[in-house]
Amino acid sequence: MSHFSQIKTKLRNLSSLEAALTDIGADWKSGPQPVRGYRGQTQTADLVIEQDNGYDVGFRLNPETREYELVADLQYWLQPWSVDGFLNRVNQRYAYHTVLRETIRKGFQVAEQQNHEDGSIRLVLQRWSA
Repeated sequence: MSHFSQIKTKLRNLSSLEAALTDIGADWKSGPQPVRGYRGQTQTADLVIEQDNGYDVGFRLNPETREYELVADLQYWLQPWSVDGFLNRVNQRYAYHTVLRETIRKGFQVAEQQNHEDGSIRLVLQRWSA
């Protein structure tokens, strides 16, 4: 019986996910890579965060939803935050990188960025036209 849990997310862009994980200090490896679990079980993921206890955390693209799901044996979770705290941090940084990617694609630049104590980020964007 598998001990792996799959947690659904709304993360669709791999490069934004990679940037978000880097921002929160996660040391990840690009896949496909095995996610190590209970009694040597593995599942393949598109990126993997190896943990010191030999049980990994991964993100795998669900082909039906086209969204990345978190894959891990949650009994051996060893990240600095709870699963919810981890996903909240990843989601915030993912949204930040997605907004930046889309605004640059549409010709905008970041004119100002304010990081607030509550963790929110205020971006002021500008676009010059001739």
